[in-house]
Amino acid sequence: MTSKSVNVGGQAVIEGVMMRSPAALAVAVRTPSGEITVKTQPLRDLASRPKILQLPVMRGVVTLFQALILGIQALNFSAKQSLEEEDEEGEFGTKTLVLTIASAIVLSIALFVYLPLFLTNVLKNALPLVATSTILFNLVDGVLRVMIFLVYLIGISQIKDLRRVFEYHGAEHKTIYTYEHGKELTTEQAQRYSTLHPRCGTNFLLIVMVMSILVFSILRSDAPFYIKFASRLAFIPVIAGISYEIIRFAGKHQDKTWVRWITKPGLLLQKITTKPPSADQLEVAIRALQEVLQMEKERPDGPRDALEVVL
Repeated sequence: MTSKSVNVGGQAVIEGVMMRSPAALAVAVRTPSGEITVKTQPLRDLASRPKILQLPVMRGVVTLFQALILGIQALNFSAKQSLEEEDEEGEFGTKTLVLTIASAIVLSIALFVYLPLFLTNVLKNALPLVATSTILFNLVDGVLRVMIFLVYLIGISQIKDLRRVFEYHGAEHKTIYTYEHGKELTTEQAQRYSTLHPRCGTNFLLIVMVMSILVFSILRSDAPFYIKFASRLAFIPVIAGISYEIIRFAGKHQDKTWVRWITKPGLLLQKITTKPPSADQLEVAIRALQEVLQMEKERPDGPRDALEVVL
């Protein structure tokens, strides 16, 4: 990344890309007519938050929760634009947004917390060593969680409509790489770069899975099921915050061999969640980034330095 660069991240949406900087957001979507429609909005950056929310780990929890809300809003906008449908509000109402976020959280907890813990509880009845060893119980629970995550990713990658989202995910990464290397934002330049990025949300989720194995290993395996389940829920914010700091560090230190080595599994996993984009898709990603950079340029106090997770 060049010294004058603003740190950016993003997310693939339906027929488009959302790009974010510390204080700006833009969603660019290709409509059925072939035009690119854009929605922009300013954001409250990290530096303007209360000091306690800027502390390591805590800032990760806040940033990721904000990313979840903004991501769902961006998906809603892209769905409307890609279908060329508009209602009077043009975006999520508060009730719908809350229900959508709640549903996503419940589904994630059911798949990646409850299900592996339930299966491990079943296995301990067949394997006495799992029942008597806290370390082995939590290790089996963690391995099952990673396996379920992999099966989930492979499963959704088979859905035809999601392939285009994965292509836009690749376009987002290529565009960010182009900007970070100080090159001109053109489709020709962007095509030269990889679709695999160390700050990708896929990397983040894998780090969360691995960190959960380490953190949960301190929890006793002989506690009642509901206690083990509740304790895992209680540790989710801590694990997410720590994982954010890890991926933040990794994004800044790709020049170190050992950092590249530990991020390699996450990069390989992106072969599932990113696909090579077309020039038209890169054009959309570039437009979104250009809008964000223009907003940052026009800020009276200048751009802030805050690293966001690439989604």
